[in-house]
Parts: sequence; C-alpha cells; structure tokens
Amino acid sequence: MSTWMIYGANGYTGELIARQAVRDGMAPVLAGRNEEAISKLAGELGLESSVFSLDDPATVAEKLQGMELVLHCAGPFSKTSRQMVEGCLTAGAHYLDITGEIGVFEMIHAPETSKRAADKGVVLCPGVGFDVIPTDCTAHKLKELMPNAVSLSLGFSFLAGMSPGTTKTMIEGLSGGSAERKDGKIVPFPMGSKKRTLDFGKGQQPVTAIPWGDVSTAYYTTKIPNITTWIPLSERQIRGARVMSLFAPVLGTKPVQNQLLKWVDRSVKGPDERARENALSYIVGEAKAEDGRTVTVRIKTTNAYTLTALGSLEVVRRMLGRDLPSGSFTPAGLFGSGLVESLEGSGKFEVVE
Repeated sequence: MSTWMIYGANGYTGELIARQAVRDGMAPVLAGRNEEAISKLAGELGLESSVFSLDDPATVAEKLQGMELVLHCAGPFSKTSRQMVEGCLTAGAHYLDITGEIGVFEMIHAPETSKRAADKGVVLCPGVGFDVIPTDCTAHKLKELMPNAVSLSLGFSFLAGMSPGTTKTMIEGLSGGSAERKDGKIVPFPMGSKKRTLDFGKGQQPVTAIPWGDVSTAYYTTKIPNITTWIPLSERQIRGARVMSLFAPVLGTKPVQNQLLKWVDRSVKGPDERARENALSYIVGEAKAEDGRTVTVRIKTTNAYTLTALGSLEVVRRMLGRDLPSGSFTPAGLFGSGLVESLEGSGKFEVVE
C-alpha cells in the first residue's frame, strides 16, 4: 500500500481533506507542527501522525523518507512551500499543494526546479484545489478549442466565506496589487484599475482583475502569452479596491500585517458545512485569436472548499502507484481539461456560441 502524507492536516482545509480521505477509504499520514492538534485529529480518524516543523531541512527530509507523495496544505505557501519542495526532492516524494500564490507557482515551474524534479523522478504539481483546478482546466479546454489563441480571460464566482489560511494569504498580498500575464511576462498593476464584464451564466456582470494563480499556471498549461483573471464585484466595490490600493505601502508594513494576522486568528473560522453546501462556484473563460475571433466556455462546480478536498484527493489517487512523467506540472497539464468534470458536484463544460 502506498504511503502518503497530508502536511498541515490540522488547518481548516487540511482537516476537510483528511476527513474526506477517510470517507473515501484512504489512509494518509497526518502531519504538521502542532502536536496537540495533529495527534487529536489522527486519533479521531484512526490515522498515523507525524509532528515536525519546516524550519530544519534535514528534519523535513528525514520525516518524508518512505513517503510516495506529500499533499502540502500549510500556508501561507510563500513561507512554507520552498522548504517542503526541497524536502520532497531530497526524499524522492511527489509534491502537491493547494496554493493559489503566483510567486509559489513561478518558483516551482522555474526551469531549474522542473529539471531537478525530472532528474529525481519526482512530480511537482502545485495548485490542486480550487486554486487552480477549475480555472486551469478551463484554460486547457479553451486551448483545445482555439489552438491559436493569443489572449485568455478567466473568471470565477463563489459565495463561500474564506478560511483563516486564505484570509492570511490575502492579507500578506495587500501590498502587492494585482497582476496579469502580458506578452509572456507577469506584469503588476494597481488593484481595481482594470474592469470589464463577464457572463457567468446569469447575464453580464462587472468584474475586476485580480492576481489569481492562473496568471502563472495557465501560461504553463497553454503557452497563451496574455492572461488575465477576474472576479465579480459591484462598481462601488471596484472603486473601493482602487482606493485601497493607494494604501498598499502602509498595509504591507510589518506592524499592520501583524495586527491583521492576529485579527484573523481571533475572528476567522471558515465557512461551516451548511454554508459550503449552499455556495456553488461558477467559472467562465474566454480565449481570443489574433484576428479577433473568440470562444467562451462555462462550467459550474461545487463550492471552493469541497472542490479543494475532492480535487486534491482525485489527483492523489491518479498519482499513487502510477508511472508518471517527472518534472513540474499544472493539474490540467498533467491530467487534461476533463479533470474538473470528473469531480463530484461539477458539471460539464458549456461552449457558449
């Protein structure tokens, strides 16, 4: 039987994944740095546990020995992913995570990192949750439909609240503004400064561009050189985001960051089961050719957090015990556009004429 690990299993999303894994008959090792929380959850679920921090590379590599795969769920990933990637490369374990952070994707998809993974026979596949399976598969689908596309717009809409980890990641990104892929390069711009409309299936809505992970990953999946990512906001909210961007230097200072992160620890718990059940997600993508022709697809999925649990575990199942190409991959790059359609609660792609 394959041995694999969920690191950060005591976090909001990590615990959702661990519980879903047990319901699915899977038996991961639960790991993290909080001994009390990890031991309690592992005891409840009848699973093995391992307690270690990511501070010492030798310890990380030692704890990963014998693991075929690690599903890394401990964010913010900008502070934890490099250590876990290095540990996986040393131990020869495949690496998955649920990040949506552009910097992490760029680090893992860098040619030198991919080559190291290939030389080790290791798969590095970040973004196997809502960040970025649905949008990555949408990008792949659009590339199939329009191989000569030169620009790609991806939008998503979901109503579920945010987990503590996601909130902390957003807070840490307050000073960075937004970003897009332009002529193959990632270019920053102020939050709220770009807007348009997209139809998620209920008519056109105003949307604003945000630095979603596909600014990085969709490029590696499709090689389309111009990529923007969008979420629906009212005109008033878009104006508010633009005003907020003026305070980015202050919001990024250490004292302000520390206070905001403490507020998250006190106040943010993440959506409960009922909230998740009532919060479907809607994805829309548009590809454009150089001559102006466009093609649009839409898909509806279950809520973001349930999809993260289902999606990450589906990727785990498709990898364990399999002979896979090694190197750095996106989820759709590894398993195709149909990955999202295979998940419980997801519909099929609708091509919009």
